[in-house]
Amino acid sequence: MKPKIGEVIYIQSFKHDGSLHRTWSSGTVLDVDREKVVLITYKTWVVESDGRKWFTREPAICFYYFDRWYNVISMIRNKGVYYYCNLASPSIYDGEALTNIDYDLDVKMFPDGNYIVLDEDEFQVHQRRMNYSDSLIDIVETEKDRLVEKVKGLNYPFDERVIYDYFDAYLNIKELK
Repeated sequence: MKPKIGEVIYIQSFKHDGSLHRTWSSGTVLDVDREKVVLITYKTWVVESDGRKWFTREPAICFYYFDRWYNVISMIRNKGVYYYCNLASPSIYDGEALTNIDYDLDVKMFPDGNYIVLDEDEFQVHQRRMNYSDSLIDIVETEKDRLVEKVKGLNYPFDERVIYDYFDAYLNIKELK
């Protein structure tokens, strides 16, 4: 089962121990195929695991993959597109919500192409606290390396034109409603 273009869905991210990590109250589906769902979160509520709530002020084109251990959130800001990538389990859509398990490591890419890997300390702590298996650790590390190579090569979806094309598609969907 996959969501349909124009459909508004709920997004949930959990931790390995089953605890809720973060939720987005809505995301509008822009594209879907056998590999991924592309959606936009814009002016939507986000709830953190500690109960904090915040409202997204900028459009974010999000790429959730069914077969990759990461997702990509591209935020359109005045100074360009910023990418925030979460190392996470492949996403699952259950007819209502898109879900995944967050595995701590993140890669942030700036409009100038520079990037940093974040939360390596959190990944180390959670390996022990949540009993990550050796094979899971290997998968996350390998996927992080693949993701960094995509970032360095500016490979899809790390291309501003792609992001702005999806934003235009969102504006067209919005007009039709």
